[in-house]
Amino acid sequence: MAGQTLARSFEEMASRPSDWHEDDPVTPRGKLKYRTVWISDTHLGTAGCNAELLHDFLHSIKPETLYLVGDIIDGWRLKRGWYWPQRHNDIVRRVLKLANKGTRVVYVPGNHDEAARDYVGLQFGGVEIVAEAIHTTADGRRFLVLHGDEFDGVVLYAHWLAFLGDMGYSALLRMNVGFNAVRRRFGLPYWSLSAYIKHRVKNAVAFISHYEEVVAHAARERGVDGVVCGHIHSAEIRDFDGILYMNDGDWVESCTALVEHFDGRIEIIDWAKHIASLQRRASPAALADLKPAGTPAAPALEPA
Repeated sequence: MAGQTLARSFEEMASRPSDWHEDDPVTPRGKLKYRTVWISDTHLGTAGCNAELLHDFLHSIKPETLYLVGDIIDGWRLKRGWYWPQRHNDIVRRVLKLANKGTRVVYVPGNHDEAARDYVGLQFGGVEIVAEAIHTTADGRRFLVLHGDEFDGVVLYAHWLAFLGDMGYSALLRMNVGFNAVRRRFGLPYWSLSAYIKHRVKNAVAFISHYEEVVAHAARERGVDGVVCGHIHSAEIRDFDGILYMNDGDWVESCTALVEHFDGRIEIIDWAKHIASLQRRASPAALADLKPAGTPAAPALEPA
C-alpha cells in the first residue's frame, strides 16, 4: 500500500511540469541552505503527522541533498483505514519540487513503508529509492544511512508484536492530537504528551540506549565513521568510542531533522523550537508570516 501510494503520487505529480515553474513563496525568513538534510518517520497517512510543521520546514530549506530515512508513508495505518488529507499531498509535491529544482532526493524505506522496498533501484520524479546509502560529508567522513528497523528485535523477530505495539502507540498519538487541540483552545503552545510519556518509561529509555549502542556497533563493523538512522523517534547525536551515532528523530512527536552545514558540521534542528524562537523575536505584525500555514493563532510553539 505505501509503495503503491508513493509510486502513484510521484508519477501523477511528476507528470504536471507546470507545477515546477511556480516561484517558491517569499517568506521573511528566506531559505535555509544546507549541504544535506535528513528526515524520517513523518508517517504521512496518519492524523499524528505534524503535517503543517513539516510542510513549513520543507518550504524553508534549500539542501543540496535530502535523505528520506524511512517511515515516510505509514502503510501499516493505511491498511486499517484510509487517511490522506491535502496537506500530506502537498508534502509529497514539495519533495518532488525540491528534486526538480536540483536537490538530490534519496529515499530509504523503513518498516512502516516497507512496500516501497519493492522499488529499490528505481526513481520516481527524480527521487532515488535505495535500501541504504553511504553519505560522505564535506570534511570527508563516511556515514551509513538506513532506517534502523533491522536492529529492532521486536520488529525483526516478532512482527505481530510490533503491530500490536504500533496500535498502542497510535492510541497514544491520537491522545496527543486531542491533548494539543485543547491546549490551543487555551492559548498554550504545542507539547508532545506521547514523547513525555515515552521518555519517562524506564523500559523505553533502556531500549533506546541499547538500540543506539547496537546501531553504532554495526557501523563500526561496516568500517564507516558513523551512522544516520531514524525508527525510534528519538533525535540524538552520540559518540561511541569514535563512532558517531545520529538519529534524525520524527515528525509525529518532536518535529526534528538532522542537517549538515557546508563545512561538514552536523546538528539536530528542532523545528517547533526554531519557530518559537522566531516568533519571540518577531513583531506582532510579522507573526502571521512566521506561523506555519494552517496553525491557529497562539503563543510560540515551544516544546516542554
